[in-house]
Amino acid sequence: MPKEATQPRIVLVGNPNVGKSVLFNVLTGSYTTVSNYPGTSVEVSRGRCRIAARSYEVLDTPGMYSLMPITEEERVARKILLEDRPEILLHVIDARNIERMLPMTLQLIEAGQPLILVVNILDEAERLGMKFDLPQLQQNLGIPVVGAVMKRREGLEELKQAIASYHGPPAPFEAYAADLEEDVARLSVLLTADYPLGARATALLMMQRDYEVEDMVQLEEGEGFPLLQPVLHAIKFSRRVDLNLQISLERKRLTRKMLDGVLQQEIADSPPLSERLSRLCMNPITGVPLLLLVLYFGLYQFVGGFGAGTLVDFLEGTLFEEYLNPAAINFFNGLTDIYWLRELLAGEYGLWTLGVRYAIALILPIVGTFFLVFSILEDTGYFPRLAMLVDRLFKRIGLSGRAVIPLVLGFGCDTMATMVTRTLETKRERVIATVLLALAIPCSAQLGVILGLLSAVPGALMVWLLVMVGIFLLIGFLSAQVLPGENPVFYMEIPPMRMPQLRNVLVKTLTRMQSYFLEILPLFLVASVILWAGKMSGVLDDIVAALSPVVTTLGLPAEASAAFIFGFFRRDFGAAGLYDLQRAGLLSPIQLTVAAVTLTLFVPCIAQLLMMHKERGLKTAVAIFFFVSCLAFGTGWSLNQFLLASGLLA
Repeated sequence: MPKEATQPRIVLVGNPNVGKSVLFNVLTGSYTTVSNYPGTSVEVSRGRCRIAARSYEVLDTPGMYSLMPITEEERVARKILLEDRPEILLHVIDARNIERMLPMTLQLIEAGQPLILVVNILDEAERLGMKFDLPQLQQNLGIPVVGAVMKRREGLEELKQAIASYHGPPAPFEAYAADLEEDVARLSVLLTADYPLGARATALLMMQRDYEVEDMVQLEEGEGFPLLQPVLHAIKFSRRVDLNLQISLERKRLTRKMLDGVLQQEIADSPPLSERLSRLCMNPITGVPLLLLVLYFGLYQFVGGFGAGTLVDFLEGTLFEEYLNPAAINFFNGLTDIYWLRELLAGEYGLWTLGVRYAIALILPIVGTFFLVFSILEDTGYFPRLAMLVDRLFKRIGLSGRAVIPLVLGFGCDTMATMVTRTLETKRERVIATVLLALAIPCSAQLGVILGLLSAVPGALMVWLLVMVGIFLLIGFLSAQVLPGENPVFYMEIPPMRMPQLRNVLVKTLTRMQSYFLEILPLFLVASVILWAGKMSGVLDDIVAALSPVVTTLGLPAEASAAFIFGFFRRDFGAAGLYDLQRAGLLSPIQLTVAAVTLTLFVPCIAQLLMMHKERGLKTAVAIFFFVSCLAFGTGWSLNQFLLASGLLA
């Protein structure tokens, strides 16, 4: 049975990239939480707002294209409508694509939802020569219609007024063709329970072989279900060929009727600048150089240089080392005389000196600067175009262009990116993306150290880059061949290119930083306990000694073993260990290159491993761990042999 909300609820629905998140942030401000929907790995944002002295809970649902779900995100969005009856349902659409998105509005009207239509991104549509008569559209649909440019808060007050004054009843639905209406009536009259989507929409979904809805009806109708089963089977059989097509055509016909007298299209003399820039981003000839510029200035210079350099130096080198750490150590030393407890709290691998310090002074500034860059690019509409740019290549490695989001996030932090792989459509895609993140995507902190390390050796950086790209493509291709499942189908809305809005960028950045910090801090505390236990028991020294023979087979000095061990706990910490070896004169150019390649490919850090366990399960996480370890050392050995034989970098 549907859940009863403790307070009136506003639910936002609509296609991806239509401005739902912007509207959600505008309505809720900072009163937001992001969590998985129960029983799934799909995130749903929740917040609160007050409109006309009344408090509402606001839900921002994942993108959906219709009430007939295909992806897990669509199932979650539909499930919210089935289980959490909203007081107000806001359907947000992109004005530029109104004809394609209005059929879902008709579905929601058909389902008897308390609906308000938000026609967003009107400014971009008008620049394309589109003129709207929204009062006429409101009259045609029979529901409130609000025009908006939510990135600039235009239409916000009108929307709040529409919410405050909404009183129903639901709009009347438009009839389909007579023969289709007859079948809908035959089935819906047998549905006696109170369905969240109404008897008519529920009947249509059952006719379209939506077995989740059918199971729900069987549960609700109980002993009455056998009475409607023969009717349902007869309709399915008689319409087994063209039902979905006929419903789609009917909704398109009604959409055109609803837009009659509403939309006028003027032909522009030339495409606007944003459209020309959009095409440049998706054209491989121009899109690849633009991507390289984004990676260089956004990731390498800003995240790697400013975030991992300037901010980390200040927070760790000045704030913690000079002020907070001495004060904390003195406090904990005065708190207890028990040696092992003092080491646990504030020793070399203590909860404060490693767990809290790493999370706040090392990780937070890096992911914070990365989230800032990511939010700016997201607000401009760049990522859907990047997804289109790489989709053809990604299809060859078992992924769709949509996977570019977690993979790009990996350059900020692989732990957080592993968490984001949950948004990919299939389990096969999620596993492939997780493997590639664990293997060939260095986080910004490690990347900054590696790039600084290799830039002093001519040719070393190019060898490292070629190996990383080659391993990425090779393992992706082999994973796509080995793992069962079909190739992903890629479909993505392309929002308009626009200037990023400062408020949107800051809200997204701060919300993500908060969510990430709450997720990562416990992992670092666990890592510090493991390292502390290893030091106290002597196991850590034993592991370093056991790894030395493996490291020397790569042509590296035995002292490099410690760098690999510490790289497991923090990737850039291991890379920084190579600096000490280089300064001591223990690494030749070939050894330095081999060590950098092997360390980059080496096992994911413990935080990422714990996240892999959480997202993919213990068995998959352990399998990836051993596969990546073997491949890293195998690649390092092969590269060492090749460089010695060829004389490169000698």
